Amino acid sequence: MQAPTTTNAADAVRDSAFLRAARGEPVPHTPVWFMRQAGRSLPEYLRIREGVSMLDSCMQPDLVTEITLQPVRRYGVDAAIFFSDIVLPLKAIGVDLDIVPGVGPVVASPVRTLADVAAIPDLTPEHVPFITESVTRLVGELGSTPLIGFAGAPFTVASYLVEGGPSKEHAKTKALMFGAPDVWAALMTKIAAISTAYLEVQVAAGASAIQLFDSWAGALTRADYQAQVLPYSTDVLGAIGRTGVPRIHFGVGTGEILDLMGQAGADVVGVDWRVSLADGIARVGGRCVQGNLDPTLVFAPTEVMLERADQVLAAGRAAPGHIFNLGHGVIPSTDPDQLKRLTDHVHEASAR
Repeated sequence: MQAPTTTNAADAVRDSAFLRAARGEPVPHTPVWFMRQAGRSLPEYLRIREGVSMLDSCMQPDLVTEITLQPVRRYGVDAAIFFSDIVLPLKAIGVDLDIVPGVGPVVASPVRTLADVAAIPDLTPEHVPFITESVTRLVGELGSTPLIGFAGAPFTVASYLVEGGPSKEHAKTKALMFGAPDVWAALMTKIAAISTAYLEVQVAAGASAIQLFDSWAGALTRADYQAQVLPYSTDVLGAIGRTGVPRIHFGVGTGEILDLMGQAGADVVGVDWRVSLADGIARVGGRCVQGNLDPTLVFAPTEVMLERADQVLAAGRAAPGHIFNLGHGVIPSTDPDQLKRLTDHVHEASAR
């Protein structure tokens, strides 16, 4: 018997339940993957990361490949999510930042002026050869399982650069947005170009879909999102649309702007757990949806978790396509066995 050819593997990926759902086509079962499934709660991840900083681990193809594959092996999910971090492109182009354990990304010199923006280089493939190598390796290892590439959306990345680190209020970010519109426009344009280039590198190396994370967009009013953020996310998603891969757009606390996030050009809109999936489907305008089980339900009794998963699956049938996921990322203290039970249940309960 001949070994599967590269063409056969590519055809299998294109015909996978995950990509079929993203395109709004019939599926053999509802596909499932979990945000932050690569790492977080897996003991094998904690072992391999011991003594290696987050950003260093993201720049080592051997580690990236192994960590990305771990949840696929353990859970049998329908897609792999590339192990990386949304601030990695900034690190790669020379921005002085680090991910501080227990804190998050910390930027040494926050952006305040047009000169600060001008000092940020544009990203080219030459900045991230380790990304190309990691994605290429993963595509070969994953076979018929699609790989999701990702990047941070302009607003979320801008908030780190302006605040100098994580923020609950985003006060400095909004102050710049409202008080220095020329600096804001220049910064968002710069980040949009960086995010686009970073995603293009991943797609060129073989990623089958991308997810644009606008994690903090829910901190904005609808009007401010529409005027100050939407155009830049639209630029990123529009550019990646020309590659032909499905695009997922996700944010937290974004119930009031879900329709706008869909209008930005996403094929799939992620719905967090605060919004019922039925309401989310009605808001995103005939697009595939992703989500949206409350991440804390994996700590509930198994029967409760599965009952709530059934409710999500039932609601998802009203959408043109549904990709099952949590409503945000896997919580670090999650029991991996619960995620395995959840994955198996989604596959079995939704099989046609």
